[in-house]
Amino acid sequence: MSNLSENINRINAKLQQLLKQYQLMQKENEQLTQSIKELKTAQEANMLRISQMEQQAGILKSAAGKMNEKDKKIFEQQINQYIKEIDKSIGLLSE
Repeated sequence: MSNLSENINRINAKLQQLLKQYQLMQKENEQLTQSIKELKTAQEANMLRISQMEQQAGILKSAAGKMNEKDKKIFEQQINQYIKEIDKSIGLLSE
């Protein structure tokens, strides 16, 4: 009977240890999930900043007259895209 009691106590102790480990893993998972969210937010902000800086660089190149043909075509395409978006917005507002 004491052998059975010892086995039950040992199993109980192992279960308690597993529960503690499970709780620690849950906390770590929550922290990692939060870190992922923060990193994604930072990455989006960085990508937006990069895009804005690329646009500024294109504008500066255009203003300085130092654009090659390929850059001019890309710049013109961007300007045309902006004009299309503006026209579309004006059309939607006038409805």
